[in-house]
Amino acid sequence: MKRMIQGVMLAGALVAGSTSFAQPATKAATPKAGTAEYKGFVVPTDTKGLLERLHYVNQTEIKQAKLAQQNASSPEVKSFAEQMITEHTAADEKILALAKTQNLKLADTPKPINDVEKKALAADKASMEKLQSLKGEAFDGCYMTEQLGAHDAALGKLAAGRQAAGATPELTTLLDELTQSVAKHRQHAYALLGKLSPQPAATGGAGTTGTPSPTGGNIGPTGGSTGTTGPDTRN
Repeated sequence: MKRMIQGVMLAGALVAGSTSFAQPATKAATPKAGTAEYKGFVVPTDTKGLLERLHYVNQTEIKQAKLAQQNASSPEVKSFAEQMITEHTAADEKILALAKTQNLKLADTPKPINDVEKKALAADKASMEKLQSLKGEAFDGCYMTEQLGAHDAALGKLAAGRQAAGATPELTTLLDELTQSVAKHRQHAYALLGKLSPQPAATGGAGTTGTPSPTGGNIGPTGGSTGTTGPDTRN
């Protein structure tokens, strides 16, 4: 258990500044032309730029999940990782299919649109390298805390993408589908992290006190909206 808690504390330090374009600590400035913003999360408004970021998130999730199947010790963590591989692979296929209908070729790693995103990409790389150095209980706690922050960040990016004007019906439908799926993943990650550590909120992981919800309000500990508007995304 001591190693488990140490692993979770280490993961908290990782999530604080990383995982798939995490939300900046300070209030974001007015978005530049060609970008959309939602409570600090900024994405390009062009379809190619947005889809590239979603593609990158899926590929990062898949890579980390495959590593979890090798280095995790908890059967539940391994089962979660298997789910991430299956569902993020399916989500990525939808993203690539939509891009193909518009003759768009997506880069595996998007070109940063600002310094915040540039630092987040570097932090993602550092996070992966850290996970590669861990095994067993230490890996379990680090990976699950990373997952909590990653899905918080993904929800913020999806919400920002939903704000972009001029989105096609196909893109809007895809964003809504992904939001529902990611919210469920986030709920699962939070619950599993709670089993690994008696006090997950103390790890410093992103989003344990509430994350912006695309439908209004915040994404609470269970992944549901804590606001008064929009549907609850809980199972």
